[in-house]
Amino acid sequence: MSQKRNVILVTDGDQIARRTLEVAAKNIGARCISMSAGNPTRLTGQRLVELIKSAAHDPVIVMFDDKGVEGQGLGEKAMMEVYNSPEINILGVLAVASNSGGCDGAKVDVSITDTGAVVKGPVNKFGRTTRRIELQGDTVEILNDLDVPVVVGIGDIGKMYGADDYHYGAPVTTRALQEIIERSGFVWEQLQ
Repeated sequence: MSQKRNVILVTDGDQIARRTLEVAAKNIGARCISMSAGNPTRLTGQRLVELIKSAAHDPVIVMFDDKGVEGQGLGEKAMMEVYNSPEINILGVLAVASNSGGCDGAKVDVSITDTGAVVKGPVNKFGRTTRRIELQGDTVEILNDLDVPVVVGIGDIGKMYGADDYHYGAPVTTRALQEIIERSGFVWEQLQ
């Protein structure tokens, strides 16, 4: 049996998130499944597993997006398929805050602010700390049902009033991915 692939799930998939995650993945030496972008998610979980397995090396970053649909949307359905695949090891989740109303939030272990600081509790879509107990976002309510090593909250990827702009190296997203990798216990293998 082949070795499980190590994956980071991201609860955003618009085009700015895609470009930002591509830059951040390159910054840390990860692979980003650009085809997983979509608002909402267009690919099935099974197709995403195939793409993950074809990635050059781990860790592999995959995007999921519900486009604000209440209840379980396309992004959450695909996420559950990937999560439940015996060929996938989830390192953690990057939970993205948004203005979604009327949906449950998600508990996060820590969040990364718009300045790159690691804080306890959630942030809002602008990457600022909030008094809420849970991070509010589009595709996050399902996260409370998943058993993953770490959930890191972040503001709206690639935005946050320019603090995470991919033209300037996507610093907030890069820091958040590093936090997931460090907390997950992932061990980098020497690339050939």
